Amino acid sequence: MAKIHPFKAVRPTRDKVSLVASRSYQTYTQAEREARLDYNPFSFLHIVNPGYKYAREITGKERYQLVRNRYLEFKEDNVFVHDKTPCYYIYKIVDRDKQVFNGIIAAASAEDYENDIIKKHENTIEYREHIFKDYLKTVGFNAEPVLLTYPDNTIISNIIKDIQKERAEFEFTTTYRDTHYLWKLEDSTSIATIQNQFEQMPTIYIADGHHRSASSYLLYKDEKNLNSNHTGKETYNQFMTFLIPESELQIHEFNRLVKDLNGLTKEEFLIQLDTIFRIQNRGIMPYKPSRKHHFSMYLDGEFYSLYLRKTEYDFKTSLDALDPQILYNTILQPILGIEDLRNDQRISYINGKKDVINVKSAIDTGEFAVGFGMVPVDINEMKHIADDGLKMPPKSTFIEPKLRSGVTIYEF
Repeated sequence: MAKIHPFKAVRPTRDKVSLVASRSYQTYTQAEREARLDYNPFSFLHIVNPGYKYAREITGKERYQLVRNRYLEFKEDNVFVHDKTPCYYIYKIVDRDKQVFNGIIAAASAEDYENDIIKKHENTIEYREHIFKDYLKTVGFNAEPVLLTYPDNTIISNIIKDIQKERAEFEFTTTYRDTHYLWKLEDSTSIATIQNQFEQMPTIYIADGHHRSASSYLLYKDEKNLNSNHTGKETYNQFMTFLIPESELQIHEFNRLVKDLNGLTKEEFLIQLDTIFRIQNRGIMPYKPSRKHHFSMYLDGEFYSLYLRKTEYDFKTSLDALDPQILYNTILQPILGIEDLRNDQRISYINGKKDVINVKSAIDTGEFAVGFGMVPVDINEMKHIADDGLKMPPKSTFIEPKLRSGVTIYEF
């Protein structure tokens, strides 16, 4: 039984939302960040990058407190308003490729996270969980929802479609040419119906935001232990999420780039691959695989197809059958000597939404020696691994939609 709650969001005023909304801080180049900070006083980047005011980089607890200060300044200057009644926020994105995403911004239960009603498929790094937990504790808000997905539900879908017939509270287009819409769902009957539908779902799944959800859970545990009058109704019992149906989730692969062949010549490397894969040289024409357990490789100016030999189809777990895991088990670890996919400096990643030519270009420059591609993980594989309590390798999925920060804010 998933507990999905309406909440009172803090959000920009209608006239400023397009100026406030920002991508995640790390996705901007330095030049892009500086341009927005120089020329847009309302950008949410001013809140998360408070050192800009003093022309220096500020880190740690000092930064956290200054983030809190900037946030309060935005509230004092009436850039933000605080809704007076709990709502669901119906959200729609139409991206530049005309993909459409419809969902609900709502508060999910930290207790559901603890009890594995909210399922995870990705490992998290403990120190990052604690750093972000400390950040949340100091700033007192979360401005970037965790992306959750749920089985398609006609009743929820019809409520979303009905409210989308009304004028949106927000409608703005970004410089990425993505158009965002937000509606407030305040009707108590509709809210109760949606809550009831989620309560009938035994599980829902984290699609993106494993560290944010883990940190919110740690904050919940800390605050619960410190509060002798804990009731379960405090705001720290939930965290902000964006819930979309499984059919609208877009999953892309990550291509792998490796800097060297681990001391092997090209011929030695290909001979080792031949024991596990059927190899075909595809020449200079770009090649992308179209089936599970088929991989592409770009090496020394040429594309190759690698088909896992049928004799290797001995999968004992759902993780064993996952293509990113197969690539690690057969090539990256035993042949190329990459043990730690997250921290090894010899490996890098390019999300599969970008053209395969990006892989070719990175290798042709000489920065990398070889690149690998695969088909994306599908939603059923992701759910199966989560249900089995297993975790995918790092960078197994690049998932859309990506929400803007600062459009809705959840206060603790």
